[in-house]
Amino acid sequence: MTTQPSGAKRTVLVPHPPLTAYYASESERSAFVRGLFDQAAPDYDRIEGLLALGSGGWYRRQALLRAGLRPGMRFLDVGVGTGILLRQAVRILGDEALATGIDPSPGMMRLASSLPTVTLVEGCAERIPFPDESFDFLAMGYALRHIGDLSAAFHEFHRVLRPGGRLCILEITRPDSAWGRSLMKLYIRGMLPMLARLTGARRESLLLWRYYWDTIETCVPPEPLLDALAATGFEGVRRHVDNRMLSFLSEYQGRKAGSCQKG
Repeated sequence: MTTQPSGAKRTVLVPHPPLTAYYASESERSAFVRGLFDQAAPDYDRIEGLLALGSGGWYRRQALLRAGLRPGMRFLDVGVGTGILLRQAVRILGDEALATGIDPSPGMMRLASSLPTVTLVEGCAERIPFPDESFDFLAMGYALRHIGDLSAAFHEFHRVLRPGGRLCILEITRPDSAWGRSLMKLYIRGMLPMLARLTGARRESLLLWRYYWDTIETCVPPEPLLDALAATGFEGVRRHVDNRMLSFLSEYQGRKAGSCQKG
């Protein structure tokens, strides 16, 4: 677990050390990540489809159901990107107007505009621009590695959820075995950019997927993430893995204490 002090009373939990091959210091990280996603946005869904790895629309929808998403809930997607997870949530909710997405990248969110009555807001996980107890369910799909301060984000998640509200964080976890890591690295950092280049992807998109792997390889492991969620106040915190073959697909689940009308 990588931590760094932030004042006398709080420790910052970062998802990975600064990746200085891409930016000079942690203070430059957020601007680099936002710019990279903005520039790669037009290619993102196409390349994400190539990535697949079992994490397509069907898998996302099943993960949300496993975590307790039900029709009629007020739903927030943090790091909504192009709306891949949000579209699956709307299928469960039954009403686009119940769904909200936030993201620091306007370029990515422009591609989520195919859901006209969904609320899309520019913002980040560490400072969610909504009042306390606004949502019944909060989800994040493969964006945890791009947060600057996980501790602050988890407190924000807890703050904006209503009592009884549910949390679902989807993430790719570095395989435990050396051969598994080698295969995944070869595909994500090597073959995927090559396939993307053949389909006409721009240079920034190729860089994005190399960066994507580097964040996976250096990301804090599951146990400290679970500990941090529990320390924030979430109950029933657990990591669900769909099956042994896809053990790199992690679903972090939790619940805010209290009762929820829609739960």
